[in-house]
Amino acid sequence: MNDHLKLNRRGFFKSSALGAMATLSTPAFLTGCAPAASREGKEVVVPDILPTAPEGRPLKAGLVGCGGRGTGAAVNFIDAGSGLTVTALGDVFQDKLDACRATLKEKGQEVADENCFLGFDAYRKVIDSGVDVVLLCTPPVFRPEHFDYAIDKGKHCFIEKPCAVDPVGAKQILVLGKRAAQKGLSVISGTIRRSQKDCIETYRRVAGGAIGTIVSAHVSRLGGALWFAQRRPEWNDMEYMLRNWVSFCWTSGDLVVEQFIHEIDMMSWFMGDKHPVRAEATGGRQRRVTGDMYDFFSIEYVYDDGHRAHCTSRQIGGCDNNHSVLVYGTKGYTNCFDTIFNPDGSVAWKYPYPKEEDADQSMAVPDPYVQELIRLVTAIRTGTPLNDTEQHVQSTLMAIMGRESAYTGKFVTWDDIMASTLKLGPQTYAFGAVPGIKEEVPLAGVAPTV
Repeated sequence: MNDHLKLNRRGFFKSSALGAMATLSTPAFLTGCAPAASREGKEVVVPDILPTAPEGRPLKAGLVGCGGRGTGAAVNFIDAGSGLTVTALGDVFQDKLDACRATLKEKGQEVADENCFLGFDAYRKVIDSGVDVVLLCTPPVFRPEHFDYAIDKGKHCFIEKPCAVDPVGAKQILVLGKRAAQKGLSVISGTIRRSQKDCIETYRRVAGGAIGTIVSAHVSRLGGALWFAQRRPEWNDMEYMLRNWVSFCWTSGDLVVEQFIHEIDMMSWFMGDKHPVRAEATGGRQRRVTGDMYDFFSIEYVYDDGHRAHCTSRQIGGCDNNHSVLVYGTKGYTNCFDTIFNPDGSVAWKYPYPKEEDADQSMAVPDPYVQELIRLVTAIRTGTPLNDTEQHVQSTLMAIMGRESAYTGKFVTWDDIMASTLKLGPQTYAFGAVPGIKEEVPLAGVAPTV
């Protein structure tokens, strides 16, 4: 295991290290006081799904992180309504910036030369360029620093998932989310299922008691190998790691944090957004050829009532694949996407997807990636601030719990993760050597904890 991560993991369970968390009132999810999973007879609040954001004052967005997801978010912002433009771009790589700029030009939006910024400080220049909204879409290790500056400058934000790669960063995001709320700023996260109409309608029924009291869940995201970049002779350490960011834990958080968070977040949502008290996990690496990450995880989340949720994920080619989020209750179960089942497996309810030829398209499912930005723009233009930071942080921390349990071979509790001083990555960001970080895979039972 590399020395930098070893040093941080020795301080993993320091109980006094709550840091900035102590300066604000503690949210319910941190104390175990979240609402119970069964909410029969209670009003269920879900977001409105709108075809487009309402008319209003023009809004300018700046994009930080011009890769594929960032470019997609910029296009989604433009598509969210009228009077929406992307006027500033920032990245550390010229080719990424140029490709994003070309895509936006195809959409009819030309970003001026003077608003295209390169370097590790490009985010500051984007935020200071006169934009109203900031789209934060870099590798997630940078998210806390960028969000901090954006909130300090009074900008509304879209934060792509995950919000951080370590407990220190996640807790910083939580504090900043509170600060954003105090300023009346809107913040929405890239946990797309909560903005997806069929999932919302399924949730509405489950939260209303359709499957009874929640007792367990089984979640699976078994997929093929992810893309990776082989090192080129002209790349220094930092360029190699950033161009291959999905292969390094310090840049991405590993697959369970970077990708599997979608399913973990969805499961948590349907289970009442109540955090687990412990993660019991295993994992390993079979087929990855670059980086320092695992390519499979199996995580058991244990709740304070004894209920358990099993979550398994894999990124290995040549295998059978499966993508499912199953939540079980005393009266049935659901796939969380569009179907509720009776205990015997028969269908109790299914989302009524319209056919293309149907005159009534009211139940059509709009693109959730666009819907996220519609919700953000609507909040800004109607003066009704939206802020989902807490649920984003909770899901990120749950994923980190699972990763750390698998890495160390130890059971990791919620109290452990909230007390953790683990911070990944170098102390400063600059092109060149990255001291202390190597392509060495954590070994369960050997990786130090205390």
